[in-house]
Amino acid sequence: QVQLVESGGRLVQAGGSLRLSCAASGRTFSSYALGWFRQAPGKEREFVAVVSRNGYMTYYADSVKGRFTISRDNAKNTVYLTMNSLKPEDTAVYYCAATPSVSTKFDEYIYWGQGTQVTVSS
Repeated sequence: QVQLVESGGRLVQAGGSLRLSCAASGRTFSSYALGWFRQAPGKEREFVAVVSRNGYMTYYADSVKGRFTISRDNAKNTVYLTMNSLKPEDTAVYYCAATPSVSTKFDEYIYWGQGTQVTVSS
């Protein structure tokens, strides 16, 4: 099993940057691809980014390409989402999730964190 806890969410001004962290507990962290999703009020949960088990492959939603970077440190059992050039539309609860293989589909992720709120002011 994998337990995930996100942190780092806060209020930030548009154009600013923020790094989210997701700390995992358990013995199987390296067996999973790790993804980030987000959900804004009144919106469906949407894919943001995912990194493969070994960290070599990454995929991003078109809306965040060039601005967000996902990375992982298996030695620390942590996955990160570095967000730059933040926009008000990035405001959402951000969730860390684990999947057996790289996917952009939320229903293929089997472990989820509780989420961390990111608010971008205009």
